[in-house]
Amino acid sequence: MSAAGPLPGRSIPLGGAVRSASGATSGIVAVAVSGGRDSMALLHCTLRAARPLGIEVVALHVHHGLQPAADDWADFVAATCRRWRAKGWPLRFAMQRLAGRPSAGESVEAWARRRRYLALTAMATDAGAGIVLLAHHRRDQAETFLLQALRGAGPAGLAAMPQRAERDHVVWIRPWLNHSHAAIEQYVRRHRLRCVDDPSNADPRYARSRLRAQVMPALRQAFPDAETVLADAAARCAEAQAALVEFTRADLAAVCDGAALRLMPWRGLSPARRANALRAWLRMRLDRGAPQSLIDRLMQELPGTGLAQWPCGAVTLRRYRGRLEAIDLPHDDDGPGGAPLPQRAGVTGPGLYPVAGQGGALHVIAAGQGGVTPASVRLAQWRARAGGERFQRAPGTPPRSLKKQFQAAGVPAWQRDAPLLFDADGQLLFVPGLGVDARAQAATGEPQFALSWVRQP
Repeated sequence: MSAAGPLPGRSIPLGGAVRSASGATSGIVAVAVSGGRDSMALLHCTLRAARPLGIEVVALHVHHGLQPAADDWADFVAATCRRWRAKGWPLRFAMQRLAGRPSAGESVEAWARRRRYLALTAMATDAGAGIVLLAHHRRDQAETFLLQALRGAGPAGLAAMPQRAERDHVVWIRPWLNHSHAAIEQYVRRHRLRCVDDPSNADPRYARSRLRAQVMPALRQAFPDAETVLADAAARCAEAQAALVEFTRADLAAVCDGAALRLMPWRGLSPARRANALRAWLRMRLDRGAPQSLIDRLMQELPGTGLAQWPCGAVTLRRYRGRLEAIDLPHDDDGPGGAPLPQRAGVTGPGLYPVAGQGGALHVIAAGQGGVTPASVRLAQWRARAGGERFQRAPGTPPRSLKKQFQAAGVPAWQRDAPLLFDADGQLLFVPGLGVDARAQAATGEPQFALSWVRQP
């Protein structure tokens, strides 16, 4: 799909991708439009290329509400779209106003970027567009690479912005990522495009603005090819990151057991692979990247033995019996204080029975053996562990203290605080982590329920 204009490489790879995404001979493609030079040029160029192919274009504008002129920018983009549509160009306009403001201490740039992505995704989906074009160019890519380097990023961050990515069922394409800002400026002048200027682009409070105004001019003066070289470096980092992802998957498959990290095979990796696997495992468990200080500390302390734990935000990392697990911390309203024991179990049949304030639920299913009779559990009560309780793991074995039974079963210390289930006569029926007490098991052939404990953080 070609587009007239002085941009190098004059083509925008849209037609086939749009048809593939829309599943129709006539596709829909969206363009993120702020009203600035770059996005207005991309919208104009896309329209000129889309019309002969019968592709409809949707201009997506996000109203951030962070600047006094935000209403004027939205009106400008809307008016421009109406004027171009009146010329017969296949164009629609969509806008979404962001709600709320960044919280105290939150980066305005990060807040706006995250909310803008959500808004663009919602608008593209509503418009039926499977592709969203973004107007980032080579200078943006070079700046992003430097900003990530200054933040101490690894290959994933230094890869900067991908030219093509698919997220939330939308394909995001940056067709001008290898084009210069000067070429886009030339396009704007040639077609006499009207644009708006965002004063935040020159606001020194923002890291990108400082980099653009103070660092990049000096860098280009000393190294004329700086933007091209930095963008190329980002591309090489993207390749390295893709290879690293494949490598990491293989290592995690070897060292993970469910949600836990098995420390013996982990210690068998080289130091670099060990740190990489740990970083990836923490990202999965925390839903975010772990600070380098935590990585460094764990690399030194994890190879030890015995019970140990490390606080990490809303979870605690715990080493126990050769495994590392991330344990969710209770919320303020969790725990016996909000729902005192004893509590009736309320079992009337198979199902899931949450135990208020105890971080878990009793799962009840019909069983053929090893369970308890429906009568014994019907009036059962949950009670706190008082000390001195004894549990029989299997018929013919002696009852032993809960502490010894927990140790024999390998139940971590932090999973031993669940309540105990007793029948109406005070007989111990069930212990989370251990199961049904053998003395309470129903006879073979009797109707019975199997019991298990489900943790609910």
